Amino acid sequence: MMFSENKKERQMVENTSNQNIISLGTKIVGDFNSEGDFRIDGTIEGNIKTTGKVVVGKSGVIKGTLQGTDAYFEGKFSGKLALSGTLTLKASAHIEGEVIASKLAVEPGATFNVTCIMKGTVKEMNKSDDQSKRPEAPKAV
Repeated sequence: MMFSENKKERQMVENTSNQNIISLGTKIVGDFNSEGDFRIDGTIEGNIKTTGKVVVGKSGVIKGTLQGTDAYFEGKFSGKLALSGTLTLKASAHIEGEVIASKLAVEPGATFNVTCIMKGTVKEMNKSDDQSKRPEAPKAV
């Protein structure tokens, strides 16, 4: 029993050390990389590159580029957003710019004024397009 408690404590310490929080009232200008998850309630102006999940709270603002896996927005984003996973937009989200994502989930009420490319469906569509572009046999008259 003692061993399992130590294991739980160790997991909690490891999980918290990989999460970055940008609090309300904090403004960061610049570029940075991270392997941990982010919660942004402040403002970031610059380029963010992360392998973790990004959560932008209602008061959170990102201006610039964001490269990552998954993002969950309640706040604002302006710039270029490139995700290998899912972009989730709550009703209070306001997104402008360019978006590349594999999956998109949008609640009614969210503002989504972007040029959008869905990476997951492009390959599937190209495969079906190749079949439809095959030349047809000449028809007898």
